Amino acid sequence: MNELALAVPWLGKRNPQAARWLVIAIAIGAPLVAMMFGRTWVRVLDFALLYILLALGLNLVVGFAGLLDLGYIAFYAVGAYTAAFLASPHFDLHMPIWIVLPLAAFFAAMAGITLGFPVLRLRGDYLAIVTLGFGEIVRIFMNNLNYPINITNGPQGINALDPIVLFGWDLSRNIQVTEELSINSLFLYYYFFLACVVGSIIFIQRLQISRVGRAWAAMRDDELAAKAIGINTRNMKLLAFSLGATFGGVSGVLFGTFQGFVSPESFSLMESIAVLTMVVFGGMGNIAGAIVGAIILSALPEILRHIAAPVQNALFGHVILDPEVLRMLLLSLAMILMMLLRPAGLIPANAKYSHIRHLKNKGVTE
Repeated sequence: MNELALAVPWLGKRNPQAARWLVIAIAIGAPLVAMMFGRTWVRVLDFALLYILLALGLNLVVGFAGLLDLGYIAFYAVGAYTAAFLASPHFDLHMPIWIVLPLAAFFAAMAGITLGFPVLRLRGDYLAIVTLGFGEIVRIFMNNLNYPINITNGPQGINALDPIVLFGWDLSRNIQVTEELSINSLFLYYYFFLACVVGSIIFIQRLQISRVGRAWAAMRDDELAAKAIGINTRNMKLLAFSLGATFGGVSGVLFGTFQGFVSPESFSLMESIAVLTMVVFGGMGNIAGAIVGAIILSALPEILRHIAAPVQNALFGHVILDPEVLRMLLLSLAMILMMLLRPAGLIPANAKYSHIRHLKNKGVTE
C-alpha cells in the first residue's frame, strides 16, 4: 500500500497519507465508476484483479528471486482445471470453494516444485527455454487428455463450473436489496477478488522483508556470493517456484469459477508473455510496479477495442489495423521505449535496502 501511495503523481511525495486514502478510495469505488460506462468495464476490472494476482506471483519468481519463467501460465492452468475437476458436472463433483482453493494451491505448488527440480542448475536463456517448454507441455496435455479416457474434455474444455459461494451467498447471482435496488454479481466478484489481492499484497510485503526475501535478493544479485555466505540456493529456488505457482493456482481457480468455463486456449504461451510483460513494464521486484503494469496492460485491449476502430473510421473511412494487431504493435513499441528510457520499469524497484528501511521505521539503526 505504501509503495502504491508513493507512486501517485505529485501527491505521493507531498502527502503520503492522503495518497494512501486516495488509493483505497479508487480501489473501492472503481466498479461504481466503471458501471457508468456499462457492465463490460466492471468485468474488465474483475479480470484486471486476476492479472494482478498472476503478476504478483510471477514477480516473486522473476523480480524477487531472479528466475526467468516463461511457462508461468501452466500453474494458472493447474488451478483452473483443478476447479473444473472438483467443482463441475464433469466428474459430478461439487466441492465448496474452501476445499477447492487449498487443493488447487497445493497442486500448483507441487507443479512448481516439479518444474524447479530439473532446472536448479540452469540460468538465463536456458532456464527460460525449459520453463517455456514446461508451459507448453501442460497446455498440450490439457488439450489431448480426452482419449482413451476423457479427463480434460480436450479442446472443447469443461463448462458449467460451480460459482463461488461464500457463507450461503452465490456470487454469480445478483443480490436484491429492495424492489428497485440490486447489487450486480460482477460487483460481488470484484470485491472478493480485491480481498484476495489485498491479502496477497500483505503476505508478499511481509515476505519481502523477511529472511527469505533477503535471501532471494542476494541470490538474484549474485548466486555464487549467496552460496558463499551460507544461503541454501537450492531450497530458495524451489521455494520461489512453489510460492509463485501457488498464486497462479489460486488465480486459476478464481478465473474458472468466474468464467464458468476453462479450455486449453486460455493458457497459451502468449498469456505467459503477457503476464511477464506486465511485471517488466511495471517494474520487476516491486509490488506496486506489478500492480500498475497488470492494470494498464489488462485494460489496454478493451480500450483499443472501443476506441481504435471508431477513430480509424473517422480518420480514414475504414479500419486499417485490427484492434488486436494494434494492441501488439503498441505493446511492442511501449516495451522498446521502456527499455530505452526506463529500463527498470514504470515504478523502479528499490527493494535492495527495503529491510533496512523497515528496521529504521521501527527505530532500529545500523
